[in-house]
Amino acid sequence: MASHGTPLALTSGDPSGIGPEIAVAAWRLRNEAQVPAFYLLADPSLVAARARAMGLEVAIVETDPAGAKQLFANALPVVPLAASTVDTPGQPDKGNASSIIEAIDRAVADTFEGRAAAVVTCPIAKKPLYDAGFRFPGHTEYLAHLASVKTGTEITPVMMLAGPDLRAVPVTIHISLSEVPKALTADAIIETVRITAHDLRTRFGIASPRIAVSGLNPHAGEGGAMGHEDERIIRPAVEALKSEGIVAFGPLPADTMFHARARASYDAAICMYHDQALIPAKALAFDETVNVTLGLPFIRTSPDHGTAFDIAGQGIARPDSLIAALKLARQLADVEAKTS
Repeated sequence: MASHGTPLALTSGDPSGIGPEIAVAAWRLRNEAQVPAFYLLADPSLVAARARAMGLEVAIVETDPAGAKQLFANALPVVPLAASTVDTPGQPDKGNASSIIEAIDRAVADTFEGRAAAVVTCPIAKKPLYDAGFRFPGHTEYLAHLASVKTGTEITPVMMLAGPDLRAVPVTIHISLSEVPKALTADAIIETVRITAHDLRTRFGIASPRIAVSGLNPHAGEGGAMGHEDERIIRPAVEALKSEGIVAFGPLPADTMFHARARASYDAAICMYHDQALIPAKALAFDETVNVTLGLPFIRTSPDHGTAFDIAGQGIARPDSLIAALKLARQLADVEAKTS
């Protein structure tokens, strides 16, 4: 188990995106924004070049995880990667796939071995990885694979968007809207809520989490007048969760779940599909919302935005969401250390 003083492992994501520059910007704001100590897994020369392109003088020191915390106050600690990188801001290159994957692998290994308190990931793009032969749907699925291999247990990851005013969790994620009713099952809802409730207790420090479960259809189906999934799938799932002692309620009409008074009644909202969860989360606090992967045997957070290739290398990317991800990772790690 990592101690309170153990730094966070930050991956720079796709080197052609904004990851390296928001990492530099987050470190530059370490005092003003109270950014917890981290080390960056990246190519030090690329990070230095990106800092120069931003017009910044940044002290960058190559180190290992053990030396990162001591260095952090005066220099950006960078743990070098073995794989080479192609420095082409705004132009994704499949030649960077090896370094992207290596950074993720090493961050996860460091966390399992206690060298890092949590994994924080800058955004990656799927296509360059697919072009290089990457066989996982995305970042989260790969992290779950690494955890499953390490623990010998099949891991089910759950995505949460956590902001200052809302924690929202989609049951189905990256599928078309037309596929959602076919993919939605009571078992999937039950498993998602169980994982969410568990992590709210052990990592967020909420002793008895209150879980609001949305409906799928307008007005939560209005008794079957606008679809049957709410009564046939969602309500039985909620009743089963209640029988387990989980404080869950619903299905609730999604259009009345996210105003301030409604949000005060629950600790997390379980939504039936991607946009039902992400639209309110990002609308309420786009720059402060964090992507948290629940269900993993280690803590993982990430900014809620993508690689932003269109502005990479221009020095205008805001580090707000990354800073929020770093701060939340530290908070979750500290709570977990106390409750374990």
